[in-house]
Amino acid sequence: MKALAVAAGIVFWTLVLGTAFLAFFPGSAAGEPVDILRIEPATVPGDGAAPQAAPETSLPPAETDDGMDLPPGFAVRPGATPEAPIVEPPGLGQTSPMAPVAPGGEVGEPAAPPAAPDDAAPPDDMDQQGAVPPAGPGMQQAALETAPPPPEVSPLPVPETETGSITLPAVPLEELVEESQYGPLPKVAPDGRRAIDMYARPSRYASAAAAASAPPRVAILVTGLGLPGGPPGDVIEGLPPPISVAYGAYGRNLQDGVTKARADGHEVLLQIPLEPNNYPSEDPGPHTLLTTLPPQENMKRLQWLMSRYTGYVGVTNHMGAKFEAATDSFMPMLEELKRRGLLYVDDGSTQESPTSQAANAIGLEYSVVSVQIDGGQSAAEIEKQLAKLEEMAKQQGTAIGVVRLKPAAVKQLADWASKLEGKGLVLVPVSAAVRSQRPS
Repeated sequence: MKALAVAAGIVFWTLVLGTAFLAFFPGSAAGEPVDILRIEPATVPGDGAAPQAAPETSLPPAETDDGMDLPPGFAVRPGATPEAPIVEPPGLGQTSPMAPVAPGGEVGEPAAPPAAPDDAAPPDDMDQQGAVPPAGPGMQQAALETAPPPPEVSPLPVPETETGSITLPAVPLEELVEESQYGPLPKVAPDGRRAIDMYARPSRYASAAAAASAPPRVAILVTGLGLPGGPPGDVIEGLPPPISVAYGAYGRNLQDGVTKARADGHEVLLQIPLEPNNYPSEDPGPHTLLTTLPPQENMKRLQWLMSRYTGYVGVTNHMGAKFEAATDSFMPMLEELKRRGLLYVDDGSTQESPTSQAANAIGLEYSVVSVQIDGGQSAAEIEKQLAKLEEMAKQQGTAIGVVRLKPAAVKQLADWASKLEGKGLVLVPVSAAVRSQRPS
């Protein structure tokens, strides 16, 4: 009897405790959360009480993955959420929206940063990590299709003479800009306009058809501006307007220099550092694209370089013999330039440049420089190289020379250019030389 009484007591108290648990925590047995509802009294219209706003709903923070560190010195625009650039597989043609990642990255000096919200302070000395989100190529395309069409912007009229005075319009065009955490990046407009179309200096010879019956054409690209140890920006004063100029991505007030150059009629290219054969003994500078880095890391560096200023028609290299010879590293860079509506000019520093084959494979507008000229050489040596450039133009129809500019060479280049017409040649901007070589 005693055992029976004990068993009955255990059953009784189990039922009592179980009933109490269910009464206080309904639904917990099924693993469901407890909902606590509060019914607010309805406001009668017209009773003078202000309607209550609906409660705000906050979404959970986006999930992020650990990524790779940015190179030292990467700049993230104040007030912007750090993001990882997207490496898009060839052929997609559109960029997926970039997902936010865990904050952190050393803050440099971004170009023309937007105003941050009042309650947000610029980040100080952070380490940024980037994570590449799953691709979603259809999302940005859908956004573009619903956006209102941009206003039409017609290219400038061609000057009466190739050397005629002309002021290139202010940049950037809003439809050609993609905002990123580094700064503005070039992009193809929804209506198909590209930087190579809209930022180039106009020329009557900027097509293969127009160049067919034209005199031999020579183009000059002066480089070295905006690079460590390079000449000051005002060194180009006195150069004929059709001569194109290349700025690197280093230094301050680069956009001011680009704007001044365009106001004087010079079109601009961006000069980016690529790995040479003897790196790091010979170092092109910070953010150099390297064969030892995966494409994602090189893409971060490339996008940082491209965001330093706006208004350039294309890109040229600073060094890069080793990088250009590595197809796995070089091709993603060329594909990015193609996707963003830019041309590429190989400065000829590689003996057997693979640029032609690689660029042709993806339909990138490009050219390889015919003659390299060191502006620090003697006047006699510069004259010899310019004569070689003229001869190559007569043989090929078009030839491009690249001049590593020194102040002493400016007057010599101006004097040389003034005599070209008498020799039956014409001086054209680099973009015209590149585009005139395309198949009709």
